[in-house]
Amino acid sequence: GRAGRAVSALLASAEFWGADAFVIFVGVVLRFGWARAMAALDRRAAGIRDEIDAAARLREEAQALLAAYQGKQRDAEKEAAGILARAEAEADRLRAEAEQELAAAVRRRTDAAMAKIDQAEAQALAEVREAAVDLAVAATRTMLVDHLDRARGDALIDTAIGELRRKLH
Repeated sequence: GRAGRAVSALLASAEFWGADAFVIFVGVVLRFGWARAMAALDRRAAGIRDEIDAAARLREEAQALLAAYQGKQRDAEKEAAGILARAEAEADRLRAEAEQELAAAVRRRTDAAMAKIDQAEAQALAEVREAAVDLAVAATRTMLVDHLDRARGDALIDTAIGELRRKLH
């Protein structure tokens, strides 16, 4: 009776068949899929580990590249500082040479101007002497002409002129 009806009611209920199908599904999954699921998870974990290792290698390579570039930057800065120092030294040397050349040019021009001044002074002095001689000769001639007779005066004038020119030149 009653147990048979309960069993047949149980067999006729959808919940029983749903629960039964679930248990069978879980059994099949456990039997055939568990190993595959575990293998897939293991493969996934290995893939993640490989990606982490690759990322760590990339990070190390990036750090090595960064260190190399920083070293190159320091070297470039040192080289630039050296170039700048050499350029400043060259500029100082050129400035000193230019100052020396300018001073030499000023000295040459000053010496040339002084030589011209000396030459002009000598010429002016010679002209003054020449004028003084001419004036002295004329004054002497006038005095002798006024005070001496003609023959004696001409002889004295010629002698005085000769002596005066010899002494002044």
